[in-house]
Amino acid sequence: MITKKIAIIGSTAYNLYNFRKDFIFACIEHGHQVYAFVSEYDDHWLDTIKNLGVIPVTYQLSRGGLNPLADLRSTFQLKKKIKEIQPDIVFSYSTKPVIYATLAAYKTQVPYIYGMIEGLGSPFTIHKHGQSLKAKLVRIIQVFLYRLSFPYLDKIIFLNHEDPKDLVHRYNISHKKNAIEVLGPIGLNLKDFSYTKWNDQKKISFIFIARLIAEKGIFEYIEAARIVKRKYPEVVFKIIGGLDPENPTGLKQAELDQLIQTGIIEYNGFVTDVDQRLRNSAVFVLPSYYREGVPRSTQEAMAVGRPVITTDVPGCNETVVDGLTGFLIPKWDVAALVEKMTYFIEHPEQINKMGYQGFLYARKNFNADHINHRLLQMMGINRL
Repeated sequence: MITKKIAIIGSTAYNLYNFRKDFIFACIEHGHQVYAFVSEYDDHWLDTIKNLGVIPVTYQLSRGGLNPLADLRSTFQLKKKIKEIQPDIVFSYSTKPVIYATLAAYKTQVPYIYGMIEGLGSPFTIHKHGQSLKAKLVRIIQVFLYRLSFPYLDKIIFLNHEDPKDLVHRYNISHKKNAIEVLGPIGLNLKDFSYTKWNDQKKISFIFIARLIAEKGIFEYIEAARIVKRKYPEVVFKIIGGLDPENPTGLKQAELDQLIQTGIIEYNGFVTDVDQRLRNSAVFVLPSYYREGVPRSTQEAMAVGRPVITTDVPGCNETVVDGLTGFLIPKWDVAALVEKMTYFIEHPEQINKMGYQGFLYARKNFNADHINHRLLQMMGINRL
């Protein structure tokens, strides 16, 4: 097998390490040289990425910015660095890297160009009271930029079956023949999330793990906690995740402080031992209506053997088997969430029963080794 140069282009170094590490190892095991492009980093993260056996490459990108000149500079910078490396493959993921790295790779005549769309994100997320004008504008801009970049992608890889329908087909975006693929979840290293039976001698507890913004269902979770606690005051409601003060739909610090003070929730902020937090909880809850790819958090919860309550929306509904590994509820439906929480409180024996079924499902469907093998096949890397 001939060694090939593969440029993996993302944004944050933290994200690349935590969510692309297993894929990077798979590429290296096939004998290829990997270059990891990141735009948000520090010396610690660059060293951490380098220790994976890759060559880190830094560039500038404003993930949430709307300045076209800044994005143009990012494209030219990517073009310059790609030209210096001359990779055989460029693989980018998330919105802006896919758009600008694809254009840069095409201009530098990279032989194979692949992009992964990990969910449609905020511009395609419909809120209870409609979308803001800014979100609508961003969606229009994104669709326009996808129109520019998608025709140059050899593969456009989605994580769920609804995203290509709601993006490519709905907006009639041109692309190469047979370019669209659906991978499913990016998966987990199951050794990091080993099955652990829930200790049914403990108080029943629910846990929410996500950014504390409306799209992730934080307000539905809090409202359900208030209602359930009136009838079952001993039940514990945990929240893990960071505040997002720049997000207009985010939970505010003052609101969070009040919830902690009144004892409605337990809050541990941003933690690094997510697997242990899941093991110490009975049921995982994600009432998200965000346009997820396939949420990693539900996969993690199922892998350690916890039943999941989540919403019947694209991405979320591709992890949970309703009634077997947990429950799917309508988005924004606090009453349905309360009903399913109450079910586990009144039928605690179902926690380990459904949790074990979730573990079996995770073992079969969320194994990163198997998924990365499929991804390598889609990209033809294991045949190069």
